[in-house]
Amino acid sequence: MIELLFPNLRIDQFWKATVDTLYMTGLAGTATFVLGLLVGTILFLTSPGQLLANRVVYGALSLATNIFRSIPFIILIVLLIPVTRFLVGRMLGVNAALPALVVGAAPFYARLVEIAFREVSKGVIEATRSMGGGIGTIIFKVLIPEAGPGLASGLTVTLISLVGYTAMAGVIGAGGLGHLAYLEGFQRNNGDVTLAATGMVLVIVFAIQFVGDLATRKLDKR
Repeated sequence: MIELLFPNLRIDQFWKATVDTLYMTGLAGTATFVLGLLVGTILFLTSPGQLLANRVVYGALSLATNIFRSIPFIILIVLLIPVTRFLVGRMLGVNAALPALVVGAAPFYARLVEIAFREVSKGVIEATRSMGGGIGTIIFKVLIPEAGPGLASGLTVTLISLVGYTAMAGVIGAGGLGHLAYLEGFQRNNGDVTLAATGMVLVIVFAIQFVGDLATRKLDKR
């Protein structure tokens, strides 16, 4: 059936590209979640009026976050070539795309984490402090559970952005569906290959959105 709809599409190549895209999105998404949650937590705690308020730390971290999330991803890949070569040893392939994917997405998610934490009632935080709760208790017993829906929805948006980033990275040799659509579809004038790759990207995005919406509803205590 697939061969009839997409006569120029090699099925083995298509599934490999799909797996590569899922690999990049999954691995980069996990690293983005951990790093973004860490940076977002520090941003929240050191912001004015919070538990660890520190203008210097907040200002420096906020500036770095704004800079990295403002750089267009395709330019970020080029800027990080020396770092990529140092960490991975090469600048082509799915693993070579990971540093740029994480650096591009983590600052964005960090801001979403900070926003989600700001939605948590200050009364709950103060009540925890009055009962002797330390920073660790406030983070893991109050902030993260109370901000769960916001964290989940923010991660959903970030993962969808990562899928788009992987497509851009694929154009310059990272592999995945973006690479398939550009190299085998556009450059060789095989429109059906481009259409198949685009369709699979949409399937992945819709799946992420569905799971993300489900997780957000499950975490919402209201």
